Amino acid sequence: MQRALQLAALGDGCTSPNPLVGAVVLDAAGQLVGEGYHARAGEPHAEVGALAQAGARARGGTLVVTLEPCCHHGRTPPCSQAVIAAGIARVVVAMADPNPQVAGGGLAQLRAAGIAVICGVAEAEARALNRAFLHRLATGRPLGLLKWAMGVDGRTALSNGASQWISSPEARQWVHRLRARCDAVIVGGGTVRADDPLLTSRGQRHPEPLRVVLSRSLDLPTSAQLWDQTAAPTLLAHGPEAPPQACAALDQRGVPRLELPACSPRLLLEALAARGCNQVLWECGAELATAALRDGCVQEVAAVIAPKLMGGEPARTPLGELGYAAMADVPSWQALPPQALGPDLLWQLTTT
Repeated sequence: MQRALQLAALGDGCTSPNPLVGAVVLDAAGQLVGEGYHARAGEPHAEVGALAQAGARARGGTLVVTLEPCCHHGRTPPCSQAVIAAGIARVVVAMADPNPQVAGGGLAQLRAAGIAVICGVAEAEARALNRAFLHRLATGRPLGLLKWAMGVDGRTALSNGASQWISSPEARQWVHRLRARCDAVIVGGGTVRADDPLLTSRGQRHPEPLRVVLSRSLDLPTSAQLWDQTAAPTLLAHGPEAPPQACAALDQRGVPRLELPACSPRLLLEALAARGCNQVLWECGAELATAALRDGCVQEVAAVIAPKLMGGEPARTPLGELGYAAMADVPSWQALPPQALGPDLLWQLTTT
């Protein structure tokens, strides 16, 4: 199962809206004869790849898989039927699939075919691996990661707004890897105006994650890098109050727009979940970051802390007012061990 989990992780960032799945096939004597993982949505599932590699040696053997085999027709045929057809005698599963289209149906089909089924092996590890997928199914929204870079004094920019570059090259390379694991990267209009970001993984993911701008006013520069969609796709989200002239100008540039019932992080994430996003990265300024936290749209925080003192009054900080009146009101996050990124320090927090 540990090997199957390792295989599943190879698809990180590429399988949405599907989960990460890895599979191993052992022959009747217990020898490894096949491996597979789900590499991309629409491509063969892990079980099918492992069974194909094993061929006739799978008959009478064991399939070890990180998630319950699917039992419905989607972009690919049901894996449960492929397992049955291969003559597998036993299936060991890390966790059942909470997807309503599966939800125990795959395991039931296997048992009905006379296959011995063991479920719950390394379940905690499997659930952690697919935390984003499970979060989307449970809440209807992608898992939200919030990232910022700041100096030791908590400043995210100089008083004049300059912020490139607070963090080291090593930290920026880590951010590119982080983007590659996400289905969308979200900023607000202020970030577009101040930084003119590119927001790509610099080729570490194909296709690049969707770049999303959430803006009320649509007061955005006409020459922003985000409008060039040869580098990566861009989506501009706004509420019904957006000026019609600004909408028309963006339409002329060929920038896809999404009008939300209101300009809110929660509604945006619901729309992105409907588009198949399991995990998103908030790389925004203080105002939007604060709104995302208030809306329950952030489950992980990554703060890159550079050994710099920038000072300034008023201070430019990662977050605005969250409305807490007493320390007892402030929720506690779980801190992961700090990590060095060149001269910088990465501090990560998670809700679980």
